[in-house]
Amino acid sequence: MKSLRRALLVWLLVGQAAAAPVSVQDDRGLTLQFAAPPARIVSLVPSLSESVCALGACALLVGTDRYSNWPDEVVALPKLGGLDDAQVERIVALKPDLVLAAPTARVVGRLDALGLKVMVMHTRNHAHVRHNLERLGVLLSEPERATALWYVIEKQMDQAAARVPKALRGRSVYFEVESSPYAAGPASFIGETLQRLDLRNIVPAALGPFPKLSPEFVVRASPDIVIAEERNARDMARRPGWPAMPALQQHQVCAFATERYEVLVRSGPRMGEAALQLADCLAGLAKEAR
Repeated sequence: MKSLRRALLVWLLVGQAAAAPVSVQDDRGLTLQFAAPPARIVSLVPSLSESVCALGACALLVGTDRYSNWPDEVVALPKLGGLDDAQVERIVALKPDLVLAAPTARVVGRLDALGLKVMVMHTRNHAHVRHNLERLGVLLSEPERATALWYVIEKQMDQAAARVPKALRGRSVYFEVESSPYAAGPASFIGETLQRLDLRNIVPAALGPFPKLSPEFVVRASPDIVIAEERNARDMARRPGWPAMPALQQHQVCAFATERYEVLVRSGPRMGEAALQLADCLAGLAKEAR
């Protein structure tokens, strides 16, 4: 029954505009032309998998990267590796009409050479996310849905900004992406969300979207607020010099369980939800500081 429903949904999605040719330009400047909207899609980026599903086309996905795990519909799909080890033979065997990939994916050149249509898409900032939704909306014959989805994201961002306690606005923040430590800089989608919440990033913009910092740099920057995945936040007190940071001393740490943290670090349709999660944590920190 489930396979029948999936087949019916695919038929409906494709049948809406089966005769309409469509073309889009990817972030390499290449124009991809389709005689009809793609009916078989491989996504090698979690946020792009989520975007396809948010546009109502989950049933068109036939495979994803190993990290795509939301929504539930993608969990059982074939997992095809990651940025550095995508499995070319398995991707080709799925006969996709379209492959969605990041610019840094090593597999792009090989898939191009094999004649597959690969759409390379940046996901670094809010503008990229909006543009990606718009292009996918065109490809999937859902431009209005893409516009409406971006409106929801913007509305959620505004709601999140309004929830941030006045006492925390303008405070300095360190958002840890990896424990190396890698941080989210102001030019990243995370950094842009933090700015929308009226927080001041300790990372200089010149260092790029996701720079690797020295542990000493973070200590010297002395952030008022730290945001990290729960397992990394637990280890911070054991890092040399870190226990003296105000954020750790005053328990001004937003530590998120993995499932919730993943929402924060994916530049896709759940960015508004991520902003609301951050705002709720900040509200909790303000209460604790009273």
